[in-house]
Amino acid sequence: MFIGYAVLAVLLTLALSASAFMTFTRNPAVAGNMTKLGVPESWLPWLGTAKVAGALGLLAGLAVPALGTAAAIGLVLYFAGAVATHLRAKDYELAPALVLTVLPAVALVLRMASS
Repeated sequence: MFIGYAVLAVLLTLALSASAFMTFTRNPAVAGNMTKLGVPESWLPWLGTAKVAGALGLLAGLAVPALGTAAAIGLVLYFAGAVATHLRAKDYELAPALVLTVLPAVALVLRMASS
């Protein structure tokens, strides 16, 4: 179980780091999507910071299980909020947000099972 968590944590960290970078740099695709969903531009630094914190927490969870658990819970909540934001805006392009909700949930189960 731990190896599964480690692999998933590293892959999620890479994906979240790229996403955070695009959020911080206000990549036109990300900024445009956020505008379409009604997310204020002033929120982008906070959203990017939350992604970085989640990524670092997953990695820290390799050594400190409680941090990995907390990070996975935080990421599930973050991306569940993203799904809710898409639904509120009647934007049904949910696949990325749904996948990024499920993967931290899987990481959470794996982290808890390997403790």
